Order: sequence, then structure tokens, then C-alpha cells
Amino acid sequence: MWQRRLLSTNIHKASFEASAPLQNRNLKNRKWAVKQVKKSNFVEALDEIKTHIANSDFVAVSLQKTGAFSSPWQKVLPFDTADIAYFKAKYAAERFQMFQFAVCPFSVKSSKLIAYPYNFHLFPRDELKIGMPSYSFLCQSSYLTAMAREGFDFNACINDGISYLSRAQESAAKDRTGNPLLKYKEIHSPLPKSANSVADSMFVERIKSRIRNWISACQDSEKKTDANADALINSLRKIVSGSEMFGLRSSLTVDVCSDRQVQLVLESLNNFTSVVPLLVPGKEGNTQAVRVVLTTSEEDKVAFEKELQLKEEEHNKRIRGFREVIDLISTSQKPVVAHNLINEFTFLHSKFLAPLPSTINEFRTSLCSIFPYIFDVNHLMMAIGSQRKLNKLSAAISQMKRRFTGQLNVEIPETFGPSDIGGHGRSVLRICELFAKLSLTLSPDAADTAPPTLMSEANIFNPHLSSPSDLLDEDVGISTKDTRRINISDLVFLWGFGEGMSARKLKNLLSSAHEAFSGEFDVRMADTNCAVVVFWNPGFAERFLEIMNSGGMNHEPLKDLISEGVRAASYRTYQRVCEQGLWEADLADALDKALEGTVDHVEANSEQEPLHVSWNSDELINLDDL
Repeated sequence: MWQRRLLSTNIHKASFEASAPLQNRNLKNRKWAVKQVKKSNFVEALDEIKTHIANSDFVAVSLQKTGAFSSPWQKVLPFDTADIAYFKAKYAAERFQMFQFAVCPFSVKSSKLIAYPYNFHLFPRDELKIGMPSYSFLCQSSYLTAMAREGFDFNACINDGISYLSRAQESAAKDRTGNPLLKYKEIHSPLPKSANSVADSMFVERIKSRIRNWISACQDSEKKTDANADALINSLRKIVSGSEMFGLRSSLTVDVCSDRQVQLVLESLNNFTSVVPLLVPGKEGNTQAVRVVLTTSEEDKVAFEKELQLKEEEHNKRIRGFREVIDLISTSQKPVVAHNLINEFTFLHSKFLAPLPSTINEFRTSLCSIFPYIFDVNHLMMAIGSQRKLNKLSAAISQMKRRFTGQLNVEIPETFGPSDIGGHGRSVLRICELFAKLSLTLSPDAADTAPPTLMSEANIFNPHLSSPSDLLDEDVGISTKDTRRINISDLVFLWGFGEGMSARKLKNLLSSAHEAFSGEFDVRMADTNCAVVVFWNPGFAERFLEIMNSGGMNHEPLKDLISEGVRAASYRTYQRVCEQGLWEADLADALDKALEGTVDHVEANSEQEPLHVSWNSDELINLDDL
């Protein structure tokens, strides 16, 4: 049950105050305490956060990355469809790394936001010397500079940062570590039985005889330990029988060369109740031997099996590293709250789950199977009527304080333990605070259970969309003050006009170049060398592209522009750029590559379903404002 008792909107003065445990902290500068977790205190923190996740209603997350995009046009833009937004986020997640992962289990009860903020320092170190997850990654100077200003210790991150493996990497690691304990549970699901051949029957009898003689030799050696001569004889017997020691117990290794032989060995051992078989993996993931361990009694056998399971769990925890926290959140099935969902969770999926799927629908299905409810505070701001996306949490919180009233006391209980009031991970507390205010606004009279109004806003994978169904519709929107839906066939990308061109100058130039610009149109810069033109009159973009592709015949102003190197392309070309991964530094170069060997006619795509976008010119890069 989500115990969220939201407040009445009749309180007229916004008050964000801390309760008693925070009374000695600098509230004016919001110096909230966040527990810093590194490899040295990870085990202790893991036990704590497990309890806090179980007792909280929501879990907020926030990532500190080494970068997000290499060029301005590569970030998610307001005219991007859901597919394109995913392609861009996927590109960044596969190339940049995360150094900090803040996690904050929290609950909203009456006028309190009770939070337990943690900030985990991560580094992809190859702990097990198996080549994973260590790999190269990109760094964006502005991101590293921001971390350095907060006092981030890069040496501590590298030397004491927590490593991890994704679920896919863990599965591969278990086959490559060579640890026989990891294969223990596999014996409970052997290959399907089939009729034994004569050779199989001979192999089984030989194994039975070997095991019987080995057990007899081990039992005889235990009875004859008084005389020196007997000790020598017993040692020779062990050598001849191939007996070894597995801890304090005798063991025998049976080499195998196929899965069929593994099955036959396990079938042979069914006749011996005092032994426990272990599968020994080879370097290539196959089983290279079966280790047979001899126990002294039924009680000793049960104790040994429990010992194996405990060691296996400890080994798996070491392999998983920080991903243990991700698994705790997933197992709890608590709703997860984030800012900029698609950017944050492509990183999370790539690093902790598995390689990113090729499409956003596959990504959405995969992610929701792990986290069934994810809320994006960026989208919730738009859901309550905010006119535009707010990239900064501080700006979103300021807008909430101006427009909506309520009282919210932020409490970090003293029982949470010692925390650091440094600059790391405090954004996750801002996300908690903002989400609490947004929940109040969307469902002011909600009870302890999750209100349908809030649930309908979950799992929006592009903040420019209004509902999950928009993933199929692939609409995007365009406007200055009011969002306007527009078909992507009415968008044109224009480049090659030379350096120093502004949106205002280009619009003035185009207004007299062709009759297609006699109606209402808008011009904005996607980056320094490429503009986006939206035609509000349907069909005008198509006519303009036809003339540009024909070389501007009988249209002198356009002919002059084309001769100077100006090129135009439809939205479909931009879509191909992102689908094919043509991530050039300049969008103009990427569009040139996409057009090589193709003819960019709108008619070529006439059989495809019409797509729409939401135009918001305030969110594009306007060089006149820089």
C-alpha cells in the first residue's frame, strides 16, 4: 500500500521547512544531508537501504553522468518523435558512463516528506578479472567541470567506487569464473533422459564402480589411522583412487567431455545417498568435470548443501556489486520517480540490465517488466499545465512555489545515521520534493492508495508526449506559447546557408524567396548550421521540397540559394539520420550522408502512416538569443 496522505490546497502560503532532525542545517541553501556510499561502506549501506525501500512508498533516482550528448542537435528536441528521442538517448547511454547514482526511498504522510537519501559512487572496475564490465567511455568536459565544482573526488571514485555487472553480464560471468559452486543448482534440472546405448551403459557401470571403490577407500582410511604403515597405505589408496579434499571433506573429480556424459554421471550418483555432486564449468561455459563430495551423514549432507548455497549467494553479491540495489528496487515493485525518464533509464538499462533494444517499444516492455511504474516529474509538470519542459529542477520547484500552495516538511530521520552534507546527490531530494507537490496538485484528496489520476501519468517515455498511447501515434508538437500538433510532412530541414546565419535573417530571406513562404511559417535553429522550418499551411512544405529537388527552376531567389549550396530535406531524412546512427557533430553533415544515393521526395513515403509533432519554438536553440 502506498501510504501517501496528500494535503489540502486551501493552505495559501508555501512553506518548505525541515523538521527537528534538520534544525541545525543550513536550510536557506538547502544543504540536505545525503549518505555517501563507496565500496568501503557498501555492505553496511546495502542492509540499510533494503529496509528503507521496504518501508517506503516510492523510490526516487538521479544519475550523475560523464556526459549526455556530443552536439546540441543530439539531445532530445521538442520536435522529436518517441522513436527518435529513444535513438538519441540510446546513443548517449552506450557511450557515456555514470559516476554517481542517487537513490532515495521516501514516503509522503500528512505534511511530511520522509526521505532516506543515498548517493552511490560507481566505477566500472573489472573486479573478477574477466573483462567485464571494464570498457572505454566518453567524457564531456562541462559535466566533469560541474562535478569538480561540487567537490567530487575523482580519485576516490576510481579507487573506491562500487563496481557492478548487468544481469546479462552476470549470466556470462557465471559461465566464465570457473567456480564450481555457481553450477550447484543446475544439477536439479539435468538434460532430458533418453534411452541408453551400449556405450552409455558401460560408461555408467564404470562410473559406479569407480565411485564405489573411492567411497570404500575413504571409509577404510578413516578406520585405519593408528599405524604408520596404515597411513602410508591409505595415502597410496587415495592417490590411486584420485581422491582430493574439498574443504574438510573428501572429493573425487570425474572428467566429462559432453552434456550427455554429465547426465550419465549424475544418473550414476543416484545410487549413492552420501555424496553431493558439483558441476565444474570450463573456460568456454561448458561443463568440464563433475566433482563428487563425500559427506559423513544425512545431517552433514544437509549442512554442506546449505554451506554451498550461502557461498553461492556471497559470490553472486560480489559479482552484482551495485546492481544489488537495482534488484532491491525491482523486487519491491515500488513506483520509481525520476527526472527525464528516457535519458535516465536508457543509462540504467544499458549498465544494469542488458544491452538496449533496437526500438522504443521493446525498451518500454523490457523496462516495465523490471519497474512496473515509473513517474517522470518533467512530464508531470506538463500534465498540471506548465507550458514548457523545465530542464532544471530548481526552475521546476520555483514554478511550483509560485503557482501552487501547500506545506511540506522534509524529514530525514535521525535513525538514518551519519550523512554527508556535501554537494553530492542532493538532486534526488529535490525530485522527491517536487514529486510530492505534483502529487498534491494532481490528486489533492487522494487516500492511502494510489489515485487513478496519478497512475495515468506513469510510464511516459518522452516528456513531449501526453500519454503512453502516443508511443504508437508518434505525434510531436510545435508552438511558442500553446502547443500545436503538426504533421511531420510540414517540417523541412534547411542547411548550407553559411556561417553567421540567424533564424531571424533566414526567415526574412525565405519570405521573399518563394510563394510557399507567403503563408505563416516559423524558423528555428536545430544547431549552428541547420535550421528547421515549419509550414503552417498544409502542402506548402511538399511544394518547397519539390522545387529544391528540381534545382529551383523558374524561381530565381531559390535558384540563387541552391547555387550557394543551400540544401533541404524532409523530416523522413532526419529520421533516417537517427535510425542509421549518423551522429556527426553537425546535423548538416549527417543529413548530407543520409541523402547520399537517395532522392528526398515526400511522395516516396506516401504509404507510411502520417506522423505528427508538437512544435515548441522556445525549446529549440535560437542563436539570436545566445
